[in-house]
This record gives sequence, structure tokens and C-alpha cells, in this order.
Amino acid sequence: MSLEPSSHPDQLSPETVAVVAGRPAREHDAAVNPPIVLSSTYVGTGQVVDGDRAYGRYSNPTWDPLEEALSELEGATLPSLVFSSGLAAVSAALSLIPVGGVLVMPRHSYQGALVMAQEQTAKGLFTLRTVDIANNDDVIAALTGAGEKAADMLWLESPTNPMLEVADLRVLCRSAKAVGALVVTDNTFSTPLVQKPLELGSDIVLHSVTKYLAGHSDVILGALITSDGELRRTLLHYRSIHGAIAGPFEAWLALRGLRTLALRVERAQDSAMTLAKRLDLHDGVEKVLFPGLDSDPGHERAKAQMLGFGSILCVQVAGGEAAANALVEALRLWTPATSLGGVESLIERRRRHANEPDSVPVNLLRLSVGIENVEDLWNDLSQALAHAAGKR
Repeated sequence: MSLEPSSHPDQLSPETVAVVAGRPAREHDAAVNPPIVLSSTYVGTGQVVDGDRAYGRYSNPTWDPLEEALSELEGATLPSLVFSSGLAAVSAALSLIPVGGVLVMPRHSYQGALVMAQEQTAKGLFTLRTVDIANNDDVIAALTGAGEKAADMLWLESPTNPMLEVADLRVLCRSAKAVGALVVTDNTFSTPLVQKPLELGSDIVLHSVTKYLAGHSDVILGALITSDGELRRTLLHYRSIHGAIAGPFEAWLALRGLRTLALRVERAQDSAMTLAKRLDLHDGVEKVLFPGLDSDPGHERAKAQMLGFGSILCVQVAGGEAAANALVEALRLWTPATSLGGVESLIERRRRHANEPDSVPVNLLRLSVGIENVEDLWNDLSQALAHAAGKR
């Protein structure tokens, strides 16, 4: 199964692909948008063969346009696979590690992925080696095993959640391939408009479609994308047997959200840069984590492998945990909530989650910048910072 060649005469920009990919064929009186197909089963006689829909757990026509669009955006040659959630996609990707194998993962990763890997390690399914993903030597040592077993999978997240460390994707992908390890890259923070992991050497790209791709905080979905036919068949089998499938309505909503991805990302990135620079100069902030700042340790790497710097930034609030909590409680426009990537700006103290690593500072706030007016966002942060200063 492969993607059909584009019917457009010219190579399209990713911004345009987000709008046109997955559309129905241009025929007289055809719908502009793909329909929602609500069916649990499909008519068929004779032997079921590959490509038959047969049953709703295997396929749904509403998935197809979304799966095609995501692959076109990431530059894959095969349709992606959508899952019921980002964590369902994580579970499918981790299933590729052989029993007794080794997984190398950033010490700062999406909490759900890290906890799942830790729990599977506790069951003896594989060995987990956590690393400082920004330190090439640390990662390469973990991949080679330093006299022990070499890694079977390298899990990349760049920038990381929530510390925004930037991995050297080209070097680390090459190093993983040298020891025969698969590379899975979580590209949720960057989106395919900002970073293309397949082009940088990754075997599989993972997305929490819930976040930027759907973009409206009303869908929970995940996706895996690869150009390797054998890997895709294995992941498709996992999805079919384990049943973590997308609902057709959720897939339809995600594709609708995808149409405005470029506009949302452009607006949010510009605002994030403005806010990061202002926060970096504010007396109420100890430190700003954002690869768009010249002073950020990951700035040069991000420039080399990203088309922008994303719209997630983190701040460490002067005055510790109490001041950080006071800031969040004083906000009126920013919404205190987990998740990210929606049109609304969200803020959260990450250590309020019990499973967040101790290496994440207690006064660290993660900000997901939305598409509101940047001056309104800044004014709200300013008054909240002033309020937090009184709690020091």
C-alpha cells in the first residue's frame, strides 16, 4: 500500500499540503470534504485478503484521508496509522522492542511514554536506559551498551517535554543505525511544519494528534508514520489485534483541524518568541527555556534541523513552588490545564503530576502559546508575575 502520486502539477509547500491532502476526487457534484462513515462492518464474500475492509477494527474510510494527509506532511511514502490516543501509538511503537531488548529514551520525555516504558521494564519485557538526550556522548554510550547489550530502539523527543532539550537528530539517528536500533521520534511539539524526522534519519514518527494537528482540544488521537513497509504491516497488525482504533468522528474532526495547522503554528510560534524574549528580561523569572533564544543551549541545533522553534516555552518562576502556583492562580486569560497545542493558551506547573521526574524544577511552568493576541497574553502574564512577586 503506497500513497498515490500527487495530482497537482507542482511540488506543494507543507502549508498547502495541510489544506489539500486527503480531499475527495474532483468530480461533478462531489463533496469538497470527505464524509464520515459510521459502520462497524463491510459487505464481502469469499476469502478476506489484504486490503479488504471486512470489519471496522481493521479499517474505516474516514481514517484514510487523515492517514494520507499526515504521511504527506511528514514526507512518508506509505499512509500513516491513526490510533485511539497518543499513548496507544506509544504502546504500538514500544511493541517493536524484542523481549529482553534495550530501549534508550530521554530522561525528560512525555510522561505517559516514560511511565509506560518504566512499567514494561519492571515486568521484565525490556531494559530501559534513560539519557540526557542533548548529550551525544551519553546517548551513543547507551546505544552501544558500553560492553553490554546494544540498544534495540532509540526513542527521540526533540525538543523534550518539558525541559525543551534539543537532540542532535542526524547524529543520533546515524549512531542508532550503526548498532541496528530502530529510531522512533515523537514529533508532537514541532509538528511536520517545523521538523521532519524521517528526513533526518528516523524510522518512525509519532504524533499525539490530540495536540497541534487536531488543534482544538476536542479530540484524542495518535498516529505513527513510516516509509518502511514491513514496519507498517507490523504496526497495523498490532492495531488490529489490540483494538486501539480511532473513532470515525474523531478522525474527521482531526482532519478538519489539520486544515488550519499552518496558520495556527505560524501565529503561535511568533507569539512564543515575543513572550520568551520579554520573560527572559523579567525580574520575576529565574530562567526561560526556549530554543528560539540565542542564549538557549539548544539554539544552534534547533536552527540546523527545525524551521522555527515551536510554541512551547517554559519558565522557572522566582520564589519557588509557592510563587509558581500563585502566578498560575492569578491568570485570567491563560487557562491552567494540562495538554498543549490548542488554539487557547495553556499553562501548567509540571511537578503537580506525581510521575514527573524529580529533575524537573518545582517552580517550572510549561506554557503552550495559542493564537490569542500576544499583547493580551503578555498583559495577563505581567499582572500574574506581579502577584507572584508578592508571595515570595
